[in-house]
Amino acid sequence: MKKRLSHIVVLLALLFTVAGCGNYQKLLKSNDVQKKYEAAVEYYKKGDYYRAAELLDAVTPLMTGTQQAEDALFYQASANYELGNYLLSETYFRNFYTIYGRSPKAEEAMFMQVKSLYNQSPKFEQDQASTLTAMDAVMEFIQRYPESEHQAEANEILDDLNMKLDRKSFESAKLYHKIRYFKAAVVALTNFQQNYPSSPYAEEAAFLKIESQYEYAKESVPNKQEERYFEVVDFYQNFVDQYPDSQYMRTANEIYDNTLAELERIKNAKNNQANS
Repeated sequence: MKKRLSHIVVLLALLFTVAGCGNYQKLLKSNDVQKKYEAAVEYYKKGDYYRAAELLDAVTPLMTGTQQAEDALFYQASANYELGNYLLSETYFRNFYTIYGRSPKAEEAMFMQVKSLYNQSPKFEQDQASTLTAMDAVMEFIQRYPESEHQAEANEILDDLNMKLDRKSFESAKLYHKIRYFKAAVVALTNFQQNYPSSPYAEEAAFLKIESQYEYAKESVPNKQEERYFEVVDFYQNFVDQYPDSQYMRTANEIYDNTLAELERIKNAKNNQANS
């Protein structure tokens, strides 16, 4: 009996699903804009964002100038955001606050545009052009709505985007060191330190700069070695001042001792030349 009842329930569910699909297909083919819009809103409220978006994409352009045009555009942007169509949602939310700048929903639309851009930002290894675009948008939002309830989340988004650029810059500089382009590594690591002084990678960057400069000095022609070893000493002293308890201190000390030995060697060679 129970088995038969469960079969009936499944069958009824299938019948309702088929009927629902049939009604939805009729809606798509219908020319009744108002009916489509109302159905789209119902689908949205039920969490059926795919059907809501499909209907709204069809009817929203046809509702321009009507009383419901504002709500239709906001629903259209929101449905696409929920589906992960961030390129579309970013465009729709931007259009919303551009067209309806005085709307009570303008602030929410601008923040959701920020989130749409944020979700398009790639992993740090990839090109970060979209990350920079997202940062511009979130800073504009923070300035325009300083009292917004979204300020805390907006700042978290900005911090996360900054960290991504931070990591990208550090890994790029570190790559020069890894492939033994030591002169370029020193330049890149110095730029990184200047641009991201509070970075969690700042300590490692400072150490790698010592190591890169030391290797660069070692590989230099004899008449350039002395000045380049002196730069190692400068980098080391700055490192010790900033990171006295660094995990890299032991290796940094070894490099420093080797550098002093090289400078002593150069000094002795100069004295021998002068006395000969």
